[in-house]
Amino acid sequence: MSVDDPAILTCAISGALANRDQCPAIPYTPQEYAAEARRIVDEGGVHIHIHARTPDGTPSYEVEDFGAIRDAIVGEVGDAAIINFSTGTIGVSVEKRVAYLEACRPAVAALNMGSLNYAKYSRTRRDFVFSFVFANPFDEIIALLRAMRELGIKPEHECFDVGHVGSLAPLVDMGLLDAPLHADFVMGVTGGVPPTARNLAMMAENLHDAWPEHRHHWGVIGIGRGQWQLVAAALTLGGSVRVGLEDNFYLPDGEMARSNGELIARARRLTEDCGRRPATVQEARALLGIPAPVAA
Repeated sequence: MSVDDPAILTCAISGALANRDQCPAIPYTPQEYAAEARRIVDEGGVHIHIHARTPDGTPSYEVEDFGAIRDAIVGEVGDAAIINFSTGTIGVSVEKRVAYLEACRPAVAALNMGSLNYAKYSRTRRDFVFSFVFANPFDEIIALLRAMRELGIKPEHECFDVGHVGSLAPLVDMGLLDAPLHADFVMGVTGGVPPTARNLAMMAENLHDAWPEHRHHWGVIGIGRGQWQLVAAALTLGGSVRVGLEDNFYLPDGEMARSNGELIARARRLTEDCGRRPATVQEARALLGIPAPVAA
């Protein structure tokens, strides 16, 4: 990718960890997801990353909840946004995750590319707010990739460290992946790669090295209030960007966002300020290497 390519604006619409006590705008019901999707699309977002919830806000890995949310979003925005399902979780079997992919057939599914200590640290407290091991062993990665390949779902490789990018090379060699690769570099998690522009450039370079015969797509996922500096860095390096209430509640001035649409609007403005152009949904499909939807 280069700065001459349009930038895909992705929105992580809800996440699974935060709740309305922390941010009142987080959607819970399918209708609320659909309303947020409309705001995202109206502001230039073309790719929506979904963690499912029950209507009371509880994280869900049930086919019924993923299906209801997908149907509500598609009913609201049609083909104006690419649907992306999360497969990242702790304690949920591969089989259960494959079940909702098979039933709902999103165009894209996120795939965590390795294990790590996943934590949030408070300098004020001089202690960890939370800390756990986020296990993503190769056997699970391969099982999910094989299922995605069979179902025609494009994997989004979420890389929390440079070693996760390096883990793509053996999967390419095994014939489990098709070009172009679609990777997002997750920065801002304590236990992952430090969130700097230099490290972002290094991860992008390593993505190219994983399969140098092809051009690949990459973006940044900045976690927390430092997100906006990473968004600017990705845009100037030729990458795409993800924002949304899963990753960060706050606008650059420190005000809490009242919707995902406000975050996408700010990302669009920053994209244009950096001399880039937001991708249309058709351009996003081409960059990610996914086919246009089949008319019903």
